[in-house]
Amino acid sequence: MTHPATDSRFFREQCYIGGEWRGGAKTIPVTNPATGETIGAVPDFGRTEAREAIDAAAAAFPDWRARTAEERGKVCRAFYEALMDNQQTLGELLTLEQGKPLAEAKGEVAYGAGFFKWFAEEALRVYGDVIPSPWTDKRIIVTKEPVGVVCSITPWNFPNAMIARKAAAALAAGCPIIAKPASQTPYSALAMGVIADEIGLPKGVFSVITGEAAPIGEEFCENPQVKKITFTGSTKVGEELASKAVKTMKRVSMELGGNAPLIIFDDADLDKAVDGAVACKFRNAGQTCVCANRILVQSGIYDAFAEKFAKKVAGLSVGDGLKDGVDQGPLIEEKAVEKVERHIADALSKGAGLQTGGERHKLGGTFFQPTVLTGVTPDMVIAKDETFGPVAPLFKFETEEEAATMANDTEFGLASYLYTNDLGRAWRMMEALEYGMVAINEGILSTPVAPFGGVKESGFGREGSKYGLEDYLNIKYALFGGLGK
Repeated sequence: MTHPATDSRFFREQCYIGGEWRGGAKTIPVTNPATGETIGAVPDFGRTEAREAIDAAAAAFPDWRARTAEERGKVCRAFYEALMDNQQTLGELLTLEQGKPLAEAKGEVAYGAGFFKWFAEEALRVYGDVIPSPWTDKRIIVTKEPVGVVCSITPWNFPNAMIARKAAAALAAGCPIIAKPASQTPYSALAMGVIADEIGLPKGVFSVITGEAAPIGEEFCENPQVKKITFTGSTKVGEELASKAVKTMKRVSMELGGNAPLIIFDDADLDKAVDGAVACKFRNAGQTCVCANRILVQSGIYDAFAEKFAKKVAGLSVGDGLKDGVDQGPLIEEKAVEKVERHIADALSKGAGLQTGGERHKLGGTFFQPTVLTGVTPDMVIAKDETFGPVAPLFKFETEEEAATMANDTEFGLASYLYTNDLGRAWRMMEALEYGMVAINEGILSTPVAPFGGVKESGFGREGSKYGLEDYLNIKYALFGGLGK
């Protein structure tokens, strides 16, 4: 079944390389996870095409870096306006390939566009320094320069925003960028190639290549013309990319896996905590690296929270994201459903209680019931392994110290959340949590103006904010001598 979005100018089944649209003999089929129907197919390119994209980017770099910050900012602003002017169509295309509800998809397009708007302005604020000299006849100047050709590899769960927040920073800094989207969700990335073409971005400054991740990633890592790799995805793949990239001393930014705790204290506003937990956990069917994987509730309100939370979760509407009133779409693929089932089965076998959900949805396919588990303990698989699905496990704790220990008992350190009306406790917990991001009394924390990123095995580097631009810039120190009389 076709959809108007697939008839739009944004639906492309060729790659955008060096300013040209190119198809290939080998293709990868793309399916709608809500229906199982094939949407279309995109090129299955490899190292050769990746090298050509890199060559085009390297050729475009001298001119692009020489553009003024104002000129580059205007291009980013044009990218922002194009995304927002076509938010409906781009949102529909995103839902078709990824499955999330249309309202979420349109929100993602706006969120991604926000990075282009932010960095359009931030490009004007790449300041250097004049350092007081220890010598009377010498002066010290520090300037910042673009790192060079950037290659990005992004996942399927946010096919617009993950590229936008990398591309916007790279373009604003003066770097050409090549985007490699996930094979499950290539169309949102190719639509951004259409926008780059339409707004007149110079050839080679922005390319999109689809294909098998391994050979393309190897070319990205081994090609000496590439100066930076930016990756969002699993910790395992991130480690492999970083180890290969370091052989040619490339800059790397890694936004990797998470195991986010959401901590709810006795003194929290219960209704706000329930609403925040639902928004945090079940957005995109729990398929986000920052959603609550563990919900820790203090014993005094544990039962009351569990009852209210489960009731609200049971009321979530599951269905095709293009239909009105849907709160949760399908999971991306069968393997994702099987992982959710394993986590639930393990927890139930070890004594957890099922409050609501727990099974595949009657709609079939990869739809799954929003699920709440109680009595979850640290020995269960779900406590350690990121579920990436619509399952909310509730853990019980007694003291503030216990909550911090439980929350930090993971190799990951991306996002964390807590609900309390005690300002002192909020501050103490913020400092105690070993995470790159902490949200207090809020379930959603992403915004282009704040630094997004983690610590420990959740990676390094930041996206968004003034700090996000720094990852695409080199610092140059210049010493001016012979200035004495």
